Amino acid sequence: MEALRLINWIIGIVFFVCYTYQFVYIPVVWFIKDRRHKETKPHRYAILVCARNEKNVLGDLLDSIKAQTYDASLLHTFVLADNCTDNTADIARSHGATVYERFNNKEIGKGYALDALIGHIREDYPEGFDAYMVFDADNILSPDYVEKMNVTFSDGHDIITSFRNSKNYGDNWVSAGYALWYIRESRYLNHARYKLRSSCAVSGTGFLFSQKIVDELGGWPFHMLVEDIEFSIHQIVNRRKIAMAPDAVLYDEQPTSFRQSWRQRERWCKGGLQVFGRYMPQLAKGIFRGSWSCFDVTMNLMPAFILSVIGLVSNTVLAVYGAIVGENLWIAVQSFTEMLFDVYLTMFAVGAITVATEWKIIRTTTWKKIFYVFTFPLFMFTYMPIALTVLFKKVEWKPIEHTVSAEKLKKRSDEEALPF
Repeated sequence: MEALRLINWIIGIVFFVCYTYQFVYIPVVWFIKDRRHKETKPHRYAILVCARNEKNVLGDLLDSIKAQTYDASLLHTFVLADNCTDNTADIARSHGATVYERFNNKEIGKGYALDALIGHIREDYPEGFDAYMVFDADNILSPDYVEKMNVTFSDGHDIITSFRNSKNYGDNWVSAGYALWYIRESRYLNHARYKLRSSCAVSGTGFLFSQKIVDELGGWPFHMLVEDIEFSIHQIVNRRKIAMAPDAVLYDEQPTSFRQSWRQRERWCKGGLQVFGRYMPQLAKGIFRGSWSCFDVTMNLMPAFILSVIGLVSNTVLAVYGAIVGENLWIAVQSFTEMLFDVYLTMFAVGAITVATEWKIIRTTTWKKIFYVFTFPLFMFTYMPIALTVLFKKVEWKPIEHTVSAEKLKKRSDEEALPF
C-alpha cells in the first residue's frame, strides 16, 4: 500500500508540474493590456453552418446573423443540411441562406460536412471571400459579433477564435460544467495566450479563417473525431498562430443529459488520442525547438488523460492485490481520497476564480452561480472513467440534440435571459 501512496504522490507532482503554468495565465489577463488594433477595414465574410436535424434552433442563429451591426451586404450565409430527415434545409432557405444538402452515411461528422460545404462554395463562388466564419446551428451571436471579429481580422491574422459563452448555463450541473469550462477556456487560456502573443486554440465553434487558409488547405481536410483540435494543432506545428477576438461573444447550448454528455466526451477523449498519435512527433519537434505553443497545446491534449488512466488503473489494481494478500485497504482508500481531494480543490479554485471574475456575463441566478462552482470539480472527475473506457471502445461521431430555442429563452428570468 505504500507503493500506491508513492504512485499517487508522483501523479500529483506531475499534474502540478504540467498545469501550474495555467495559473500564471490568470494574472496575465488581469494585468497585461490587450493589443492595440490597426485601422479597421471592411471585409467580405462567408458564414458557414453545418446542420443535422436542427429545426429547433437554426432559425435563431440565422436571425442573430441578420441582426448584426456589421454591414449585411458583406455577409453571405451558407448552410449545409447534412443527412437531415427534418425541414432544416427549408428553414435555412426561408431565412435567406444559401443551402446545400448532403446525404452520406459513410463519411459522418462535422469535418466531412464542412469539407463538402467549402467545396460547394469554391465551385459556385470562385472569387471567394476574405474570410470564413464557422458556427454550429445552436449558436446565437451577440449583435456586434462580426464587427468585433472584423477588428481583429483587420490586424492581419489568418485564424481567429472568439469568446464562447452559454445560453443554458443554469439548466443543471452538467450544462454548468460545460459552460464554466468554456468561459474559463476563453478568458484564462485563449485570452491570456493572445495577450502573450502565443497561439490560441479553436474550440468547436465560433472561429474564422482567411481565404489564404482555404487556398492552402484546398478545403477542410480534418476528419478526425475532434476536427477543431486537429485543425488547431495542424496550424500550430506549422508555426502559424491563432488569434482571439475576446469581445466577440457567442452563446451555445450545452448538453443537460449525463448520458449524452458521456457519449460526447468519449468522442473528445478518443479524438484526442487520434490527434496526439498523428501529431506527437511534430509537437515534440516543436517543443524541442522552443515553441511554447506546441508545449501548451500538448499539455492541454494529453497529460490529464494519461494521469487519469494511470490513477484509476493503479489504484484499482493495487487495492485488489492488497485485498487478496490481506493488507490494510484503509491506506489505499486514504491515499486515493487525498489525491481526489487535492484535484477537487484545484478544480474548485479554477471554477471559483472564473465565476467571481466573469460574474456579470454568466447567464443564471446567483445561487446557481455559487452552487455549480462546487459541482464543477465533480463534472471534471467524470472524465477519469471516460478516459479509461475509450482505450477499449470504438467511438463514432453522433449528433447532439439541441432544443433551447429563442422562444424558450424569452420565458426565463432576467438573470438567465440573454443580454440582448
